[in-house]
Amino acid sequence: MIQDIRPHQLKNEFIVNVKPDLEDFIIYIEDDKFLVGGKEGAMLFPRFKEFNDDFEHIIYLFSIEEQKFFLITDKINNTLVDYKFMSLKDIRSQMKAPLTMMFAAYTAWHLALWYRDNQFCGRCGNKTKHSETERAVICNSCGHIIYPKIMPAVIVGVTNGNQLLLTKYAHRNLPYYALIAGFVEIGETVEECVQREVMEEVGLKVKNIRYYKSQPWGVVQDLLMGFFCEVDGDTTIKLERNELKEAVWTAREDIIGQSDDWSLTHNMMMKFKEENNM
Repeated sequence: MIQDIRPHQLKNEFIVNVKPDLEDFIIYIEDDKFLVGGKEGAMLFPRFKEFNDDFEHIIYLFSIEEQKFFLITDKINNTLVDYKFMSLKDIRSQMKAPLTMMFAAYTAWHLALWYRDNQFCGRCGNKTKHSETERAVICNSCGHIIYPKIMPAVIVGVTNGNQLLLTKYAHRNLPYYALIAGFVEIGETVEECVQREVMEEVGLKVKNIRYYKSQPWGVVQDLLMGFFCEVDGDTTIKLERNELKEAVWTAREDIIGQSDDWSLTHNMMMKFKEENNM
């Protein structure tokens, strides 16, 4: 999956007053698109040495091994030669970036959205500033401390003997199948979320809910938790068309995965396809 970058390692601890070196990577986002270069299979972010601007706002994000990544929130004066703006979706589908760079992009996106959306205090409305001791922003007026937002969500593999329930989202033009998914709501456990999402989207009861594994997925600032479960009773699908445009019971041997192996959804689909004892 996208976080499986071994032997490399993400170092996401907060470091005070670190400055970029000439070879460090710069994350720059404009109109929800990254500034990226390179070619298919070898996407890169620009390095600090490639900018001529005198930046006022440079934020250290994380390191992968000794390679540091920084976020620039100032407006750059000129687009760099051989670089272009691409959405995270297009980078994934078109650039086929190396796994470490793709994981860096998803993680940087998560943090960039959080910094962007918390420039002002949600409690009193005054300007916030960056903490000098931890990954947080602070309001000097009321003392409110805001930490990075991580939203829990579930991915659900519903099984029926030799079949897995595959779905396609409504209002999304995606060629591949996925699994039922949704965000955990206030006051419910993740197991209750599994039951609720399956009932809401396909009208099925489930039993024997089993945790599988998790994945950070910075697209919408969430942490995905994967579960397998068995259909309980009636297997008739009652589709919620505001959420899904298709849901089908699919035999193990007929399952076709996604175009890459970065997502927890794909991993779970292949796990079921390849292991007959599930």
